[in-house]
Amino acid sequence: MPHERMSKRAFVLAPLAEIAPEVVDPVSGKTAQELLDSVSQDEIKKVATNLHIPLDRDIQSGQPAVHVHLGRTGVVSIRKAILIGHMDDQQWFDATFDLYAALDPTQAGAHMSRFSDALEEVIEQFATSSWPQIEVLAEQMAKTIVERQKVARAEVYIRTALPLQKWTPVSGRRTQEVYGLIAQAVATRQGSRRMVGVEVEGMVACPCAQDMVRSFARSRLQEEGFPEDVIAKMLDVTPLATHNQRGRATLLIGTDQNVEAKDLINLVERAMSSENYALLKRPDELYIVNKAHSNPRFVEDVAREIMRGVVEKYVELPDDTFVSVRQRNEETIHKYDVEAEGWGTLGELRSEILDNSSIERHTTREAWLGLTELVK
Repeated sequence: MPHERMSKRAFVLAPLAEIAPEVVDPVSGKTAQELLDSVSQDEIKKVATNLHIPLDRDIQSGQPAVHVHLGRTGVVSIRKAILIGHMDDQQWFDATFDLYAALDPTQAGAHMSRFSDALEEVIEQFATSSWPQIEVLAEQMAKTIVERQKVARAEVYIRTALPLQKWTPVSGRRTQEVYGLIAQAVATRQGSRRMVGVEVEGMVACPCAQDMVRSFARSRLQEEGFPEDVIAKMLDVTPLATHNQRGRATLLIGTDQNVEAKDLINLVERAMSSENYALLKRPDELYIVNKAHSNPRFVEDVAREIMRGVVEKYVELPDDTFVSVRQRNEETIHKYDVEAEGWGTLGELRSEILDNSSIERHTTREAWLGLTELVK
């Protein structure tokens, strides 16, 4: 809305007339230039006659003071609203972008504004529709950075939240569960690769503490004179105490084929002792606690179960598909947390899980993405 006294203020009219002289004031019906000509400009001092200052040289393209290659330089934490999905299943996401380029030892710096230009350019390609998959967007971003920055390699990381509607296991209450959605991509002048992944929370029950509780309970029941067959039956049907952990899993799949994030989430939740929920009524709490304590797992167990789940579900994906799993359990009785990681190509995981063979060295994420190769 124009200020009601704008037409009498030269310090407002002067810059307006400079950038938009033909714009019409809706009150007076005069253009910005006409309004400026009708007031005194004695108090106006123009600071710069031309804001388009020519640069003497391109500093970023110059020679750096120290001759050394930089594997990653760029801009991080750019937030954008992006539309992801297909025509019948589209969803808006508040996404955070980290954009990087590899710098040759002869180039002083990256043109930081070009990262934003590349992001706007790629998003604009689907301005009237949506990107089919978040990892496809990441891959296209990486390719564009290589072209716009004139570098040998670019990396793109996208992080956002994926809300899903679920129902509590017993009470049947509708609840919104929020998961992490991740996309990563690397592009060079020769090609590109992309990954999609999820971050999932769940409940994990410790088998070690539960085994000690079982031994203690057996000893107490023996002291009370119960027969061994009765003790065995009691321990078999009664949930046994243990300490619990909140598990946080990250699963990444590297492939050019379509992988649904919802399927990855379900796969990870099944690997935990139990899934958890934002909303739980008392019957639901009983169900979750019993389920978790009937299915105790170490942090290593969860990581391995996730990898087995990937092998069993994605039988159609090629052997060169990459898989990365990280499971972190937040401890309750210890002063530390525990973590387990596994990675490799789907072919390597199939050989170990299905054939019981031993792979001495699994392909790492850096190797699969080509990050361990020297960029020339």
